Amino acid sequence: MSFPLLTVTAAVPAVGAILTAAVPAARRAAAKWLALLVSLVTLVLAAVVMVRFEPGGDRYQLVESHSWIKDFGVRYELGVDGIGVALIALTALLIPFIILAGWHDADPLETKSSRWRPTQGFFALILMVEAMVILSFEATDVFLFYILFEAMLIPMYFLIGGFGDRAHAGSDENAAAQRSYAAVKFLLYNLVGGLIMLAAVIGLYVVAGNFSLTEIAEARASGQLEMATNTERLLFLGFFFAFAVKAPLWPLHTWLPNAMGEATAPVAVLITAVVDKVGTFAMLRYCLQLFPEASKWATPVIIALALVSIVYGALVAVGQRDIKRLVAYASISHFGFIIMGIFAMTSQGQSGATLYMVNHGISTAALMLVAGFLISRRGSRLIADYGGVQKVAPVLAGTFLIGGLATLSLPGLAPFVSEFLVLVGTFARYPVAGIIATTGIVLAALYTLVLYQRTMTGPVVTEEVRTMPDLRVRELVVVAPLVALLIFLGVFPKPLTDIVNPAVTYTMSDVQQKDPQPEVEAAK
Repeated sequence: MSFPLLTVTAAVPAVGAILTAAVPAARRAAAKWLALLVSLVTLVLAAVVMVRFEPGGDRYQLVESHSWIKDFGVRYELGVDGIGVALIALTALLIPFIILAGWHDADPLETKSSRWRPTQGFFALILMVEAMVILSFEATDVFLFYILFEAMLIPMYFLIGGFGDRAHAGSDENAAAQRSYAAVKFLLYNLVGGLIMLAAVIGLYVVAGNFSLTEIAEARASGQLEMATNTERLLFLGFFFAFAVKAPLWPLHTWLPNAMGEATAPVAVLITAVVDKVGTFAMLRYCLQLFPEASKWATPVIIALALVSIVYGALVAVGQRDIKRLVAYASISHFGFIIMGIFAMTSQGQSGATLYMVNHGISTAALMLVAGFLISRRGSRLIADYGGVQKVAPVLAGTFLIGGLATLSLPGLAPFVSEFLVLVGTFARYPVAGIIATTGIVLAALYTLVLYQRTMTGPVVTEEVRTMPDLRVRELVVVAPLVALLIFLGVFPKPLTDIVNPAVTYTMSDVQQKDPQPEVEAAK
């Protein structure tokens, strides 16, 4: 039997989470270093997965398959395509930075009881989320994916509700109430989506007789499995609803600003840069592959909802007074671009959407983590409490600017390539939608530059800002690699496109779509 690389890649953070949680209460520093070491080992394993993956080979590689619940046809099946490999790499890359950025976020306060071990629990929960997300990108059994899709909500609930942002205006009781509200709202929204998906999973089993993604897709492609039109559409809607909540797509998005606003900055990155990618990934892997006709049937409505997300998210971001909520609404706008690219049903759109998932993760991590460093210094999330930061902390201001410019997809930075491909792919099939979506670019420039102007430029108006230190060594270790990646992938995206494009070709074949040919007038 070949080495189970995919299982080991997901098992290392899971085992690491258990070991981290078991560290004695007095050894908080040991728990941090253990969690960081585990995340680095996972990153090495993810790099091995990338190296062993052959872009021109089979669709699903490094396959593992074992019987799990035999009576119900449930199997432990894993396999990765190019899209899964790219997102596994993104997840494994970001977790060490998230751990480093949150190095002191769970240190106990003097007012808290020392009997509870918050530090160990904080880092153990992050590693557990990493394990579940990686395994969800690897799963090719629908039931296994569903279990992971739901199970990752539990550690995220505790990370939001139990380890909230300390820079909260108001009393401790008010802050705790806001964190509790955000955590419960996150959980309820995603649980409702998951319950609807469960009904669709059961319906799929009734129709197909098993949960294997590859077997069902092959049977559908060969004509051995046929679904009634209404049945396929209902099943598609059950899956898509859950993924749209996770993504998040308007109007199912309202949990995200609360969750990101009340969570610590590293946990906010974990939400939008890692966990939410499971929703858009699943649209490509499950919706389009299992229900191709229903996907085409629903495309006009989904494109319209994506456009609303793009414009609405950007407009609301412009009016935000809270830095973290501004980034949250900007992410809603960006997820609109991703979903629009997926359902444009063009190779450029889907390649751009996949690249957008990766590039958005890196750019949002850079911006939000620097914002977290800024907020921890001033003790406030309100934009009005800042001004003149670049005079006292130029490195912090410079990295904040690069993260912001990446968010508005400045040419030369990684998100520009993906956003350009999404717009080109959308315009080729839906020109009106492509034109409307470009307004999101203009609005992104507005909210990003206004945010930078109000926080970083102008006179130093408060004593808290005047005494603000610049980025420390640990913080530079977090930010510098992310900035370097934004620049590298902005000028040389080929390593990612080589991995992603063959998987996109398979997806286009699933939905039996070809790229529209440009209309060129014959020369007279």
